[in-house]
Amino acid sequence: MAVTVLARSVAVVAAAVAGLVVAWAGDVDGLERADAYLMLASVLLAVGLVGSTRDISLAEVRAHLGTVLLAVTVGVVAKAALIAAVMVLIFQDPAFLVLGVAVAQIDPLAVAAMSRPDRTSARARSILSIWASFDDPITVLLTVYVSAFALDLSGGDGGALAGAISDRPLDLLLDLLANVAFAAGAWLLWRLLHAAGLRDDAPRPRVRRALNWLAVALLIALVLFGAWQFLMLGLALAGLFFRPRLGPVVGRSTQAAYLVATFLLGLLLVHGVDIVPGVVLGLAAVTAHLVVSLPITRGLPTTDRRYLAWGQQNGITAVILALVLERDFPGTVGIVATAIVVINITHAVATAVLDRRLPGNPGNVPPRPDADPTGPPRMRDGSPERALKPER
Repeated sequence: MAVTVLARSVAVVAAAVAGLVVAWAGDVDGLERADAYLMLASVLLAVGLVGSTRDISLAEVRAHLGTVLLAVTVGVVAKAALIAAVMVLIFQDPAFLVLGVAVAQIDPLAVAAMSRPDRTSARARSILSIWASFDDPITVLLTVYVSAFALDLSGGDGGALAGAISDRPLDLLLDLLANVAFAAGAWLLWRLLHAAGLRDDAPRPRVRRALNWLAVALLIALVLFGAWQFLMLGLALAGLFFRPRLGPVVGRSTQAAYLVATFLLGLLLVHGVDIVPGVVLGLAAVTAHLVVSLPITRGLPTTDRRYLAWGQQNGITAVILALVLERDFPGTVGIVATAIVVINITHAVATAVLDRRLPGNPGNVPPRPDADPTGPPRMRDGSPERALKPER
């Protein structure tokens, strides 16, 4: 695990450096205003969005609705609002509203790192998994819609997102209907594929495999069309049910999108970084995560609460959102890139300190004298510990 994470980190840094070198060697002035740039950024966003919604289990949502609601409302929306409020109050710029949303999610690497059984309990890992499953799609959708209001408040004359989303009620309603129609069309296609024999219990394996390949092709078409028309809400809904068998393709495509996005980030960093707003944004994100973790981790052992409280880490979603926002909000890349460094360094240092204080048994729960060491792990009150979500 450590070697894999290190290799991925090295690859990401190398992609950013490569982008920076290319930018220094060539002329990239005005890159973020090119139509091809916006389309590529939108496709990267769509790929990440579909990849994250595929991880959401509808059965788990129904079984643990309370945890899901906490993760969405407190863990994502409230955290984004806290970060945005700090940025706007300090810098007195309504455009900074979008920055709070752009860094509000938890990177999957943080989830993988804290999902080690020797660090946290099964219940804590389940809460973190549910939290991370929902924060990517929610922050993407929040960014898309909040940006329209931020542009209006800051007096912007419109751009990439302004052309796709408006803050006028009628336009918002039409956009919502377009997204619902897109999702409904995807659902109809999925039902037709199932009726033709795509379902798991279909009697003809060859037909099922052929239909699965057709479903993969249709999913690619949906992603491209959704990115072209910026139907991110519709894509998020489609990702909940349009799920052909992809094997390792999802993970590889997400990693490829991360590398491409980081390369583009390096290209734009040639214009420089904005240190002070970036540091403030990073510290605000870490602090907001500490605050919102309190109600979400209530009732967990102390070690679990500490690890989850310091679990803020940013990656692919924050990078891609910065790329998408750069056209309408110049300077976003320089601020978000600085914030990502601050957030990830803070996360690494806090995790290292917690690891040094880690006791011998997970969850910081002293073993009960009458406990069966071969039995299931138990909470502080002696009740059996139950995972909310199976480990992947």
